[in-house]
Amino acid sequence: MGLHPLEFSECYLDSPIFRDKIKAHEAELDKTNRFIKELYKDGKNLINATKQLGLAQRKFAQCLGEFQFEYVGDAKTDDEKCIDESLQEFSSFLKNLEDQRELMMKNITETLMKPLEKFRKDHLGTVRAQRKRYEKETEKYYSSLEKLLNMSAKKKEPQLQEADTQVETMKLHFQDESLDYVCKLQEIQERKKFECVEPMLAFFQTVFTFYHQGFELAKDFDHYKRALQINIQNTRSRFEGARSEVYELMKRIKGAPQEYRQTSPISCEGYLYVQEKRPPPFGSSWVKRYSTFVKEQKILHMVTFDHRSGGKIGETESVTLKSCLRKTTDMLDRRFCLELDITDRPGTVLTVQAMSEDDHKFWIQAMGGKEAPGYYLGTTYSKERGIDAQLNDVGLSFMENSISAIETRGINDQGLYRVVGVSSKVQKLVSLMIDEESNEVDLSTSEDWDVKTVTSALKLYLRSLPEPLMTYGLYKEFISLAKGGSPESRIQAVHRLIHKLPERNRQVLGLLMKHLANVAAHSKQNLMTVANLGVVFGPTLMRPQEDTVAAIMDLKFQNIVVEILIEHNEKIFADAPESCPFSPAGPVFPAPTRQSKKLGRQNRPLAVYNPQALDIQNVSVVGDGSGPAADETSMGSNESVSSQSSSASASEMPAEKSDHVPLSTSLSSGSNSRAPRAGASRENQPASTTAASDEEKPEESVTSRKAKAVFPCEAEHDSELSFQVGAIFNAVSQSREPGWLEGELKGKRGLIPENYVEML
Repeated sequence: MGLHPLEFSECYLDSPIFRDKIKAHEAELDKTNRFIKELYKDGKNLINATKQLGLAQRKFAQCLGEFQFEYVGDAKTDDEKCIDESLQEFSSFLKNLEDQRELMMKNITETLMKPLEKFRKDHLGTVRAQRKRYEKETEKYYSSLEKLLNMSAKKKEPQLQEADTQVETMKLHFQDESLDYVCKLQEIQERKKFECVEPMLAFFQTVFTFYHQGFELAKDFDHYKRALQINIQNTRSRFEGARSEVYELMKRIKGAPQEYRQTSPISCEGYLYVQEKRPPPFGSSWVKRYSTFVKEQKILHMVTFDHRSGGKIGETESVTLKSCLRKTTDMLDRRFCLELDITDRPGTVLTVQAMSEDDHKFWIQAMGGKEAPGYYLGTTYSKERGIDAQLNDVGLSFMENSISAIETRGINDQGLYRVVGVSSKVQKLVSLMIDEESNEVDLSTSEDWDVKTVTSALKLYLRSLPEPLMTYGLYKEFISLAKGGSPESRIQAVHRLIHKLPERNRQVLGLLMKHLANVAAHSKQNLMTVANLGVVFGPTLMRPQEDTVAAIMDLKFQNIVVEILIEHNEKIFADAPESCPFSPAGPVFPAPTRQSKKLGRQNRPLAVYNPQALDIQNVSVVGDGSGPAADETSMGSNESVSSQSSSASASEMPAEKSDHVPLSTSLSSGSNSRAPRAGASRENQPASTTAASDEEKPEESVTSRKAKAVFPCEAEHDSELSFQVGAIFNAVSQSREPGWLEGELKGKRGLIPENYVEML
């Protein structure tokens, strides 16, 4: 389990566990800060001491290899796994290159030092400053609260009201500061991954420029480099989508914090001051305790905790409650007090003090107090729906009408589904099209509705359904499959779950996925790759019932599921999943995993990477917000997903050309770490030796060579072949890419993993 998500609702409870979570996040950021400072110092050694280059490079590699990113949530995407592993990959490359240091490194200041130092100062430094403000507000609020609670109830009412107002103002300042600090902590935890790794790629560009064999080594590493760039691009895109959702949730909680007070239907919790009686002449004292009342068992758990003593948690005491009575100021010179009759201590009465009048009412109702007036505890937040959308024939007709119009009039429009329409026009169109009496408009020919209005209306219709298209009931299963397993197993699991959906849901979803696959097929023109469409439609098609930060952290896994649906829509929606996909004939051997097909990197070089000339499709894609207003805020945004070229327009960034793998192609089936695959014969062979032997080998006649598939394989790119066990390949030859063969199957020629077949 990584770092726990910091829920905004916990800012209002300010529990000891919540403070421990904050400490864990702070410790991780301090570790990152120390790591970057150490990296910065090591980089200066590389510049100023060429004679010590070997030693400094080994230290630098060690620093990289020992550092691990922590993550928020209970799982990582394949992109994040690849980014996390990249530091260890870089460490290995540097150790292998240490013997080849012959030329001085130049330009390291611009490509590595400044970006890392800028990130440390601009982001980590900001968090440290905000941390001090948060601690200061904590001290101010709890000090003023104690003064208020110690104030005599016999003072004049205007004095009491003035004191209450002052404390309430400090409370609001403290809660606002707490919300901002929690939001900033989690933002930096997510941001640091690509902000730290991308400058490292730039550093490798500088290193290889001055190595005699840099060009050949860079060619060999090119596939991994491009895969990592896609990992960073996808992670950044998902970060932007999740960040907008987190800010929306924070705004909603700020607007109605009391609705999020009751965090559990079976218990309630908060701070109470407990009176502890002492023998004469010492009187009594009041101790602040974080209290949790379990309603069904009527058990009150109390733990001593003082925010000003370094946050040390004391012992926990539990008592069973018999009854709860309001204690008047006539009986005790303190306000907001309750008298608790304890079952397990006959004759013992426990006196506690709430934090405020509202808090007083809250505890009275929770504990079943006799004199408690009615008190509203809040309800689960639900989005207001201005549009009565239903998944009926009218809705299906609107979907078909919209898709036809989009594919006829705007399939090549840049930023399709990302560039949004005017909110008022979008709502008007949806209302018109789902009205059974006036939905006869043909959007394919109508001049009244532009393409961006139609795309936004389609998304708004899907968001306005009473239940997401992929249902609340299957949400956890979809998220769970995206968090683990191989790409092939994910596809199979998605296939099975899709056929658990209601018939109408599956019909509409299949129609949409076929359309989105068509949109992605035109990504060279519209810049909307499968990954970009996944970011846009993930929150629209599937979402949890509750609004929490933990749920928002799962947005990236929603995107993965949608990517699988788009890339494999023909297979998933055509037929029900087979109960036994493999033929029973012959012995069954375990199929090689994707990891076994990954190219061994023990003796592999680094990539040549230049962030100033990054040749990649950069499109900022922000997930759908909770309504049209969220779309309006992102209208016309062309922010680049690469931090090194953030000002570049998406239309100015050409697609990178490659022999087999177009850079714009999103990673299939949620497997965002595209590593090249290779057979066992490649594992211990240096790259340069293989390249030389390939060039010296004469052209071999391939017309008669055949091979038979011994394992099934699903193509991950257009240049690869998909096949089942027993498939026969004709005209088989050795590919120039290590670990691959080329062959023909059903009239199509493409790449075949060498360790998936046997030669005939």
